[in-house]
Amino acid sequence: MKSNVKEVIVDGKTVRLTNLDKLMWPDDGITKAELIKYYADMADVLLPYLRDRLFVMSRYPDGVDGQMFYQKDCPDYGPEWLTIFPVDSPDVKKTVNYIVCNERAALLWLANQACIELHIWLAKIPRINYPDIAVFDLDPFEPAAFTDTLEIALMVKEALSQFGLEGYPKTSGATGLHIFVPIIPEYTYQEVRNAVEFICRQIHSVFPQKTTLERLITDRTGKVYLDYLQNTRGKTMTFQYSLRPLPGAPVSTPLTWDEIKTGRVLPNDFRIDNISDRLADVGDLYTDLLNSRQSLKNLVNLASDKFLPSKQENKNLPRKRLKTVRV
Repeated sequence: MKSNVKEVIVDGKTVRLTNLDKLMWPDDGITKAELIKYYADMADVLLPYLRDRLFVMSRYPDGVDGQMFYQKDCPDYGPEWLTIFPVDSPDVKKTVNYIVCNERAALLWLANQACIELHIWLAKIPRINYPDIAVFDLDPFEPAAFTDTLEIALMVKEALSQFGLEGYPKTSGATGLHIFVPIIPEYTYQEVRNAVEFICRQIHSVFPQKTTLERLITDRTGKVYLDYLQNTRGKTMTFQYSLRPLPGAPVSTPLTWDEIKTGRVLPNDFRIDNISDRLADVGDLYTDLLNSRQSLKNLVNLASDKFLPSKQENKNLPRKRLKTVRV
């Protein structure tokens, strides 16, 4: 067997690793072997967050400088032990067999498919129409800077507190900031989206000179974009501790609110080469996200007075139980 091809046994499952010497971040000299090792080392931290969630593959077969593509369907050559969850997709008029990454072997297999990023649904199976995470996605557009994003994040924190809600901030790993709000999965995506939009519009009304809700990118110049549209069925978010296909291999990293208040943090502070030091210093700041379930009832009710009544999304979608099938 070639030196850049290995077969490893992970929890009793065989995972074939290929092209291990391929440069995934050529300018940084980071290889595919190092990509796989990163996710192997982070598996114990990552897997609880990925459990029972649909995984969308973002593949970089030629590294970060090459062409990437998204893939929702599990490929036919996937190992038979992969767990998949079928979802009827009216857009493509077919059933999409999503991968559910509940185990270390699956995570390493996905890394070997050159999946640099973790693009994950906000709802768990089988109740995929009812998200258990609401998201505020804050993106600065030059000349607005990351420091401006931190300032707006504090406003989101204050707004959430008015409804008895707590948000958990993290770097996107790119230029922005994400705030995850764990919620009881009792409302549709549209209802959750309306609730997040309500807060975003309130913030924009107070700071129109620093924030924007404009859909056109050219109209966002110099402001922080308040993106509530990520709370949409079928869309994914880059999850915590995901690598990003950017120089230095940055990592989407949880932050403390004190770090945001002081402003002494930058998106590229946390990378593949130092995230283990970060975890050793502060631990996993997202741990509470796993057990906290907050009610959006008051906010949803207030938002429903502001927006048109929401339609039940995909009400005919069958709810299938998790099962393992051959792909």
